[in-house]
Amino acid sequence: MHCDVAIIGAGTAGLAARRAAIAAGARTVLIERGPGGTTCARVGCMPSKLLVAAAEAAQAVRAAAHFGLRCDGPAVDGRAVMARVQRRRDGFVAGMLDDLDRLGPDEKVMGEARFIDRNTLIVGDEVKIAAAATVIATGSVPRLPEDLVALGDRVITSDAAFDLDDLPASLAVLGAGPLGLELGQAFARLGVSVHLFDQSVSLGGLADPGIMAEARHVFGADMAIALGVRVRASADGDGVRLAWRDADDQPRSVRVDRVLVAAGRVPGVASLDLARTGLALDDDGLPQVDPVTRACGRNPIFMAGDADGDRPVLHEAAIEGRIAGWNAATYPVIEAGRRHVALAVVFTDPGLARVGEAGPGEGGVTGCHDFAGNGRAVIAGRGAGLLKIHVGRDGRVRGAEMVAPGAEHLAHLLAWGIAAGIDLPRMLDMPFYHPTFEEGVRGALEDARKRLG
Repeated sequence: MHCDVAIIGAGTAGLAARRAAIAAGARTVLIERGPGGTTCARVGCMPSKLLVAAAEAAQAVRAAAHFGLRCDGPAVDGRAVMARVQRRRDGFVAGMLDDLDRLGPDEKVMGEARFIDRNTLIVGDEVKIAAAATVIATGSVPRLPEDLVALGDRVITSDAAFDLDDLPASLAVLGAGPLGLELGQAFARLGVSVHLFDQSVSLGGLADPGIMAEARHVFGADMAIALGVRVRASADGDGVRLAWRDADDQPRSVRVDRVLVAAGRVPGVASLDLARTGLALDDDGLPQVDPVTRACGRNPIFMAGDADGDRPVLHEAAIEGRIAGWNAATYPVIEAGRRHVALAVVFTDPGLARVGEAGPGEGGVTGCHDFAGNGRAVIAGRGAGLLKIHVGRDGRVRGAEMVAPGAEHLAHLLAWGIAAGIDLPRMLDMPFYHPTFEEGVRGALEDARKRLG
């Protein structure tokens, strides 16, 4: 087969790359090794939010007494919860597969691709594809430490978590990043006894120590959290025994039914034979990727989405795919694409979010708002959380970090304001309805204005 642009991977980034390349006038071939359906629909944002939604419903029943309502329960039917997650997930995946099925035999090839050289791919052992340029959009795969492999099905990855027939009675979550924290709290609120571990002292991808301390306090009410520890796992009957040393260097252990490994994902490039392309590869077997053109050096090879581990979220994968697809189609003429303001959200309760830059810069300030004093949060019984907004000395709002009720909405508000170039005085001149969580944004901005003097 011959084409202008070969695209390896039919996920969010790959499909966006294909659309962009076709818009630029290129003939494309899409290669998908399966099972297909995009990471988001199959094992990522959609099934995880289905689990989170069930947990939110259970928590609402549990919190009813706060408002003077008497409820028995919640009585969680684990099999029914997981059946709904799988049914809805399969519906999302089916929609994506239908789109793939509509492509003709000259537009797609099913199978695993690997490079012969920088312009030639082979899929399986039979189909050879000569391409003027290639977009690598192979996504990511979960990382499973070798010392856990021997424990068999007692250990599951985040990909397999949504295929459980029932909820376990107890669960250890290894990895306190966004995925581990989100799934850990969801399982905990569905009645599972959860222990959350991480070798680092970070929680949910947060950077600010004050926000992290608030988050640890809040989420500690749902599950046991041990950070900065190295855990050893061994079989214990049909479960797993986990052992570690606590902050006082005392030995600790716990037995759980299952272990969920959520210690990050790695780019899914191992089978591509990238060394045959002539690209310079790092110790992880990855090429250096230009973040604004998605080009791998001066070669006709581009990367997008989770395949390079940069900003592994769906909306970033889509824009990276568009940039990579367009530049692959116009190679050797390439141009810088416009990137979004950095935005990351964790769908816990309260939610976590990071927007823009991580600090105020030299001479800048950080404004703070405590949601214990937010009227809407108090009314809703959700008066926990902290928001910090970073403002440069020139009045430019640079970024924010938060653990807050309604974090997903506050983060969008701030991301759009930063993208539009709205500075501190103009942000404070915007309307803030009362009572809303958004008033927390005003509180943090007012605190920043006082600090700027």
